[in-house]
Amino acid sequence: MLTGSEIRRKFLDFFIQKGHREVHSSSLVPANDPTLLFTNAGMNQFKDVFLGLEKRDYSRATTSQKCVRAGGKHNDLENVGFTNRHHTFFEMLGNFSFGDYFKDRAIPYAWELITSPEWFGIDKEKLYVTIFDDPEKAAASRELGFDVERDREAEQYWLGVGVPQERISPGGRKDNFWQMGDTGPCGPSSEIHYDMGVAASDQGHTDCKFGCDCGRYVELWNLVFMQYDRQPGFTARLPKPSIDTGMGLERIAAVLQGVISNYETDLFTPLIKRAAELTGASLKKELDKEAHTKSAASLRVIADHSRAATFLISDGVIPSNEGRGYVLRKIIRRAITHGRLLGQTKPFLNEVVFAVRDLMQDAYPELNESAERVSKVVLVEETRFAHTLDEGLKRLTADLGHAVNSTLDGLTDQELLQIRGRLQERSEPTDVLDLRLTNSSGAYELPLAAVVSALREIGKKPTYTGWLAFRLYDTFGMPLDFMQDAARDQGIDFDHTGFDRAMAEQRERARASWKGAAKQTANPAYQQLPKSQFEGYRQTRSDNCEVLAIIKGGVGAQELKPGDSGEIILDHTPFYAESGGQVGDRGWLYSDDHNTVVAEVTGCYYPVQGVRAHQVIAKQAIRVGQKVDAVVDTAIRESTMRNHTATHLLQAGLREVLGKHVKQAGSLVAPNHLRFDFSHFTGVAEEELQDIEDIINKEVLRNERVEVIENVPIDVAVNEYHAMALFGEKYGDRVRVIKIGDFSTELCGGTHTAQTGEIGLIKILKEGSVSSGVRRIEAVTGEGSLRHFRKDHELENVVASLVGPTLSQKTRKDGAPSTGEIPASPAEALKLELEKKDAEIKRLARELDQARMKSASSSTANISEKVKEVRGVKVLAHRVDNLERGQLRMLVDQLRDKLGSGVVVVGSAADGNVSLIAGVTKDLTSRIQAGKVVGAVAEKVGGKGGGRPDLAEAGGKDLAALDSALASVYNVVESLLT
Repeated sequence: MLTGSEIRRKFLDFFIQKGHREVHSSSLVPANDPTLLFTNAGMNQFKDVFLGLEKRDYSRATTSQKCVRAGGKHNDLENVGFTNRHHTFFEMLGNFSFGDYFKDRAIPYAWELITSPEWFGIDKEKLYVTIFDDPEKAAASRELGFDVERDREAEQYWLGVGVPQERISPGGRKDNFWQMGDTGPCGPSSEIHYDMGVAASDQGHTDCKFGCDCGRYVELWNLVFMQYDRQPGFTARLPKPSIDTGMGLERIAAVLQGVISNYETDLFTPLIKRAAELTGASLKKELDKEAHTKSAASLRVIADHSRAATFLISDGVIPSNEGRGYVLRKIIRRAITHGRLLGQTKPFLNEVVFAVRDLMQDAYPELNESAERVSKVVLVEETRFAHTLDEGLKRLTADLGHAVNSTLDGLTDQELLQIRGRLQERSEPTDVLDLRLTNSSGAYELPLAAVVSALREIGKKPTYTGWLAFRLYDTFGMPLDFMQDAARDQGIDFDHTGFDRAMAEQRERARASWKGAAKQTANPAYQQLPKSQFEGYRQTRSDNCEVLAIIKGGVGAQELKPGDSGEIILDHTPFYAESGGQVGDRGWLYSDDHNTVVAEVTGCYYPVQGVRAHQVIAKQAIRVGQKVDAVVDTAIRESTMRNHTATHLLQAGLREVLGKHVKQAGSLVAPNHLRFDFSHFTGVAEEELQDIEDIINKEVLRNERVEVIENVPIDVAVNEYHAMALFGEKYGDRVRVIKIGDFSTELCGGTHTAQTGEIGLIKILKEGSVSSGVRRIEAVTGEGSLRHFRKDHELENVVASLVGPTLSQKTRKDGAPSTGEIPASPAEALKLELEKKDAEIKRLARELDQARMKSASSSTANISEKVKEVRGVKVLAHRVDNLERGQLRMLVDQLRDKLGSGVVVVGSAADGNVSLIAGVTKDLTSRIQAGKVVGAVAEKVGGKGGGRPDLAEAGGKDLAALDSALASVYNVVESLLT
């Protein structure tokens, strides 16, 4: 029996011997494609080839592509655990033809691989195929833009390899017509299906035929025949039709290993076993549950989600609250929750990461390097989610109680009495019924299970509303099946319709927030052009460049007039086009007299792979066919080169100081500065930043040669040179390696200095957070560093003029520090001076407070004349300005002590505001409360307040009314005592 790894290898080897190039799986984060959340099909990495945006040096390819379908349009997350074949992460085996062979070879290749004893050797009697034959041809023709007919060409090729006519079935445009988008390549498809047998039927069918969707007949392989180009208003045949096929490794493994569920293959069983060990679950019990129920088997969920999380994090995705990170967070949290269902409350998923590595490292060796980092990210998320999940469980309990209370609110008094009687029979508390029957309010105990049981006995069914459940699902990551189980256990119905509606609304919002737009086919003006010959690695000036095309306002033009903006394509150029984080070159185009500037070049980019578009502002008329000299602004280029080489050194320095888990997560290389984003869990300490800066500047001072190795096979670059790939960059089969001694080796197409000494000096300006688990460093080099140090020196001079010499600054006449003294830097001196000033300010503030309190206390020396007796209660109203609230409270306490028994109100005006504090001695609080007193007085100064019965505070804005307000205190107290 073939293992999953052997099946993967056998598929690739079959197509290699058919002349295909084996291409390594691309990242799960699609490169340069904003239309996709995750890579979800084998053809994603070839999308630009199919669209005509990119040309490669091969026309046949085969891959085993890692894919994720857990967000956006393609989302299998909620199905995982409920079915035998849904996964968040899966591998798609595929073969591709870019204008080479078509149906004539694609169909025989597929049939040979599937049925030949030398390869997979699947029984032909268990196979069925489908072809495109839409039953609504008129409607399909209007929708697709061509006359839709049965795909008889594919049918004939299937018959030619020996498939009986009765095993060839028609399929409509929903299942058997594939489109990349609203426009672009599209075409019919043909599928191979396998009969898994009656045991695979979810509905227990014993005699159903092909076409039944009970789970017995499984799609194995989809062959897409791209033969049309759909454009607005018309659809044309492609001059060179192409092939795109996809076969799920997990599905073919289930067939070849003779099992019904993908989770029973060796691609999952080691993970399920490890998950059982880590959660303390009984493997036998859980497998039995999986075999006999349709509920989500938790070990399945953990096994699947651990694969998705491991590969997503390895490819640079970090858990967050938006975009890809949000989907990853949901995957991780769903796995954690299922661990809780199995009784594991401690972190465990981070350990499953290593089981994924051990299982998949042969096909994906990058997991060896990333597993430690991935495990740490998962552990952080597990720790963070533990608190969130505890809160979620509290909310779930509250929500279920709300469902019961809502049902009770809708009952008649007669029905409430029935429920009350049933609770009394069971010796359960009846407070919840008593309060309703008497229209009272108050605290009560809700015996949830007993009330639900009584409600159901009288025909009433509490329902957990869908929008409340979705709020828990979306905010706390509470899995749907977990909430369903909790509701069912309490006898409460679950509102599936409401939940689905809330889910649909959320997906609509998510689609609206995802800014990607459909990627269009290349502008014909660019698509038909040959690649621009790039000469910028060797020179910054190219003479006699021919203007091949001019684009103005998005359309082709023959001429740019003076002052016009547009894009110019040259046959050869020294201008670097923006890519890999490095900005495009700037410069000028000169006329053939080598002296007159005809256009200023403000940037350069790739509209089509290999074709460089120069963004220009014309100074003179410039025409197609004209010869120009292309000259790069060398000052800007050299500054950019310094920053780019420094970026490579910075990444190596970060990995040396912080650890090998550091991985680039984005970059910007501009002339004036560099920005580098990287994966790391915490802020970088100042001492670590200094170490990094020291290490990379030592490499600069060593003046190491920056070695450029051209045209290296990608496998050699990664496995032999151990070169690091840059985030978001797409690489071909042959790459360019930048090597700086033994310190740094990276794949890079950018421009670099010849020696590290040309950088001058690297100065890190700042470090901070970009998002959860991603940090950012900004730095300058060369003249940028010089400008930075000049500013620092100016600041030092200012500090020196403001700060007198401290003890640690005094030196002997010969310039050496005095015995036992350490010279202080200007920064240290300023810090010491500020600390001294701060201490002085605090001392003065304390003295001022003491003086104010002394003055306020002395003003109360003869206070007895202000004390009035109101209905047998001593009352005092007193004003003292410029006191803070804390001081006012102390004064009120002093005055209450002097009265012994009574009411005190003190008012103060300070900084344009009025403060009032009322105090009532403890013996009087049963008769009069401080809050009521101060509230009534505060109204007179345009304010309000409140507090305890013995002490209350208020504020106001009307300073002019403060005296009259205090005078009214005696009347206020009298009215309250009446």
